[in-house]
Amino acid sequence: MKKSIVLAIAASGILFLTGTLIAEEAAKQEQQAKKFQTECPILGEKIDKSLFVDFKGKRIYVCCAGCIEKVKADPAKYIKEMEAKGITLDETPKDKTPADAPKAETKKGEHAGH
Repeated sequence: MKKSIVLAIAASGILFLTGTLIAEEAAKQEQQAKKFQTECPILGEKIDKSLFVDFKGKRIYVCCAGCIEKVKADPAKYIKEMEAKGITLDETPKDKTPADAPKAETKKGEHAGH
């Protein structure tokens, strides 16, 4: 009788640990599966994190000042396209933007003419 109780407790412990390990592995895989934005949605060039448009809590990075106006014309379109590709966009910092207003910051002269 004592032997079966010990075996039941051991089996319960093994099942608990297995379930915990499976859950932890799934969380790791989900985090690794996230793709973050590295390319401009307009030209496909490497993004410049100082150049962006904020829209509805999401930040869209671009490669140059010329691309900002194109993104500002229809930010929802670019968000939809990138998310359809599995790209996770950065969130707009809470202290930098008024409620869901489009915003752009630029560096003058860099990549002019795109």
